[in-house]
Amino acid sequence: MPEIQTNHLKGTRGFRRVLNAAGYSKDGLIAAYHHEAAFRQLVVLHAVLLIAVWCFDFDSTQRMILIAASFLSLITELFNSGIEAVVDDISLEIRPLAKRAKDVGSAAQMLALTLIAILWAIALFS
Repeated sequence: MPEIQTNHLKGTRGFRRVLNAAGYSKDGLIAAYHHEAAFRQLVVLHAVLLIAVWCFDFDSTQRMILIAASFLSLITELFNSGIEAVVDDISLEIRPLAKRAKDVGSAAQMLALTLIAILWAIALFS
């Protein structure tokens, strides 16, 4: 089987690549926290929810679902922030496709937060 050619700019392989990826992930979290007010607000909201999940008499399944939903919202916001950064980096002029990309990212976050509200309501009132 012929060897697949990879881009020499891709970097290292093996365990070093895993370490590099962890560093890039850390950098991404720091950048999102320092440059995105929405991400900081969500971190605070989900910190409160993650504490609250242990203050109620939820079973393990309910806790896992509520915790997973919080992480899903944070992940969605990271994608949304990434989309916004790329769109703004390309051009700051108003363009219909750029607006659509930003709006779709925002809609994804709205759905994630709606999911959290629904799951918390079910958990609290069932």
